[in-house]
Amino acid sequence: MTRTDGSDNVALAVATILVVCLALSLGDAIIKSVAASFAMAQIFVLRSVLVLPVLLVIGALRGQQVLTLDPYALLRSLCLTVMWVAYYAALPHLPLAVAAAAYYTLPLFITLFSAALGLERIGARGWIAVAMGFAGVLVVLRPGAAAIDPWTLVPLLSAMLYAAAMIITRTRLRHAAPVALAVNLNATFVVAGLAATALNLAGVTAADNFMLAPWTVMGPREWGAIAILAAVMIGSSVGTAFAYQTGPASVLGTFDFSYVAYAVLWGILFFGDVPDAVTFLGIATIVAAGILAVRRPRGSAETAACPE
Repeated sequence: MTRTDGSDNVALAVATILVVCLALSLGDAIIKSVAASFAMAQIFVLRSVLVLPVLLVIGALRGQQVLTLDPYALLRSLCLTVMWVAYYAALPHLPLAVAAAAYYTLPLFITLFSAALGLERIGARGWIAVAMGFAGVLVVLRPGAAAIDPWTLVPLLSAMLYAAAMIITRTRLRHAAPVALAVNLNATFVVAGLAATALNLAGVTAADNFMLAPWTVMGPREWGAIAILAAVMIGSSVGTAFAYQTGPASVLGTFDFSYVAYAVLWGILFFGDVPDAVTFLGIATIVAAGILAVRRPRGSAETAACPE
């Protein structure tokens, strides 16, 4: 899908981003459900092995150079790979809704990093959003009520890594072909998965065997899960690019937070994780802060909150 004129179609863009977030949240729910029986390195390798040929074909059809060794593209891919490792590592230990809410503090970190690096002047609304967001995180964590589960902090690390990757994208890779960046990222997934597999074969293990677990025998259920995850990766990459080419980022960033609502739904339907009233309040505060952060005044720089 490619835009051929300069006009916006906001309704189509919003519908696309809602479907993308639905697919992404479902993919993460699948990851959470199979994490106990699957090596994450195995998922990284097999999913990206299925995705890469499709991306290469898309690049060829567009006449784009999709193979690049740009150091900033590699740094971006490294940030995003570690981000997904951290986020997926947290999923077996947290309700999906809590992990999603903590991860979606990412617009706040983008705001903070942009201000710290002098890339953007942050007004009062931006700082209010940051304060609200971290207040929401404190409500979810509830420090002092009980020992804080350290796994709750891991999606926050993911959010910071994503923010760093987006700053690199905006400052150093603004004119890079999206398909080339997707190819670079998926190639990094494969390398990371194979490296973890090699460490496991060499006898290196971890406490929870998350990335360093041995590969499992693949049956129809496992191959089906991998195929769905590959389709989600391709669809979200293409869909996100199309949506943000078709509609304004300040509007789409708001609907991007539908991921959190979907995560609550999948958590209830698949895992029986029903957030209590206080957790719902914290999640709502984080989402409201994120929406406030992405809805910048007209004419200011827009930053998408998309997870791809």
